[in-house]
Amino acid sequence: MVSIAACQRLQSAWCAALATATGGKTFSTHGATWVWLPARRELMMMFPEAVRAHAVRPALAEGTRLGASSVRVWLNAAVDGAELAELGFGPSWQPWWMAAPVSAVVGPGDDAAVLTTEVPDYSGPLRQELGVARAQPRQAWHAVTRDPVHGNISGAAYSFHPVGVAGLQGLGGIHQLEVLPAYQRRGLATALLSATARAAGAAGAVDLAVNATPQGYAFLSRRGFALLGRGKTYALAL
Repeated sequence: MVSIAACQRLQSAWCAALATATGGKTFSTHGATWVWLPARRELMMMFPEAVRAHAVRPALAEGTRLGASSVRVWLNAAVDGAELAELGFGPSWQPWWMAAPVSAVVGPGDDAAVLTTEVPDYSGPLRQELGVARAQPRQAWHAVTRDPVHGNISGAAYSFHPVGVAGLQGLGGIHQLEVLPAYQRRGLATALLSATARAAGAAGAVDLAVNATPQGYAFLSRRGFALLGRGKTYALAL
């Protein structure tokens, strides 16, 4: 059975992979792991066992030096984030950790979604982050859907099956699944989910995890995902 701890390790591995693909880095201070995502100018603290203001300040200084515009702290629901308030952090969106067997997610009818590592339409962070799907060893896959008439992108998603990360054998993830509002309720999210899940499954994933939004919970629960629990995040604009 997939645990929340495994979901957290998977999220940390995904962010680290994005950092590597976009010229960022991971670093540690006071026992906490931080990830710098230069494409989005975001610094993230990944699931510390405890949060102390004096331990966060050095990382904020490094974020300022790097040119970060925002800082996000990911926490397990049981970790007290009260000391973040004195640094100016406020509560942000709540991850809903969900998991499903790959076999329950992959289905017919995913022809509308195409796996690709080349998306000429992308610019800025989207273009830079696509490098995660080209990196070797191969551990991430990207799929898009397009408007059948005009050819513009209507939706996209990633799947991720990290290589050599302790505690994540057989666990993959679905990340950044999105369908533009004008194209929703046409089965495109299902096609994207199925296509990316199939790719992760072919690479050895047995289960998939996702950090859903409350809005995405209903869709994912209909596609075989079960709620494991909720986390929390805090955010600071620099």
